[in-house]
Amino acid sequence: MTLSPKPETAPEPGTGGLPAIPLHRVAGPDDLLRLEPARLAALIAAAERRYPVAGIALADRLSRRWLEKTANPYLEEIGRVATALGRPGAHFLNMSYEWACTCSVGVTPEGRNRLTRVLDWPFDGLGAEIVAAQQQGPAGSWINLTWPGFTGCIQGHAPGRFSAAFNQAPLRKRTALKYLDWALDRYGLWRSDALPPGHLLRRAFDTAPDFAAAKAMLAETPLALPAIFSLAGPGPGELAVIERLEDHAVIHQGSHVAANHWSGGALPPARPRGMVSARRAEVMRAEAGDAGADLAWLKAPVLNPTSRLAVYAEPASGHLVAQGFEAAGPNHVAPATAATDIRP
Repeated sequence: MTLSPKPETAPEPGTGGLPAIPLHRVAGPDDLLRLEPARLAALIAAAERRYPVAGIALADRLSRRWLEKTANPYLEEIGRVATALGRPGAHFLNMSYEWACTCSVGVTPEGRNRLTRVLDWPFDGLGAEIVAAQQQGPAGSWINLTWPGFTGCIQGHAPGRFSAAFNQAPLRKRTALKYLDWALDRYGLWRSDALPPGHLLRRAFDTAPDFAAAKAMLAETPLALPAIFSLAGPGPGELAVIERLEDHAVIHQGSHVAANHWSGGALPPARPRGMVSARRAEVMRAEAGDAGADLAWLKAPVLNPTSRLAVYAEPASGHLVAQGFEAAGPNHVAPATAATDIRP
């Protein structure tokens, strides 16, 4: 496969003249490499602008060794991405979880469960190059809001079963130095043989038949790194935020908000991630009662200069709306796609 620059022609425009997020029906993530090579090329070029090429190569080797050591079930898929790419980066980018997020699960004024989600990551292209991949697993069809070359799931939607996303957990505070705490977490990751959060969430969408099964899987399966999962199902009371350590979970049942700090429970002291995590949670909570598909709940600092994707999902009706964003100057963000109503 040859990766080429993104063509001048854009996808079919959505509202406001911006391109809609494309929907692809795929047999597996490999298909996105064939369908969207230009998007993959754009993302790799952005990574090479952000990280030194030598650093990417080293991180790629270490990531590949860890995936091999743990017999990761998606190693073969990532290997095919690496072959298509033809240069280092695939293993490293599939193991990168350095973002912030704000999520909420709750009930609409009409009585339907819903999930709202904003992904923050100061990485160019994530908003412009987002795609919706309709994938098929043993439990049924689901939509992965993802990028070509990424094998896991950060946010997804399985109509009739559940909608879910995961946030990066706060950094455990073990010492007085933030970077030493980060290194200790990565050392723990190197010693682990469990699934990373993005692969566990993909497994849930592929194999969990309903909300209860997904909740049990996300709460009980050993993890390589801490994470915060937000989960909404179609039935009454099927709402949960699951705050996870590698071998321990605190589950908040019912309507709840998740950012990048612990909400409470028997969890260790930790450093919040991203910009003003507590304030983002406060604003999301204030908007949750009227949060709808119009995305009018996107208010600062939930929407901020590092925001790249906003999602609204109703698992009962199947309604899914997503919009990509990109930085527009040092202190601004602007839509990169239309607010797209994604219908399989």
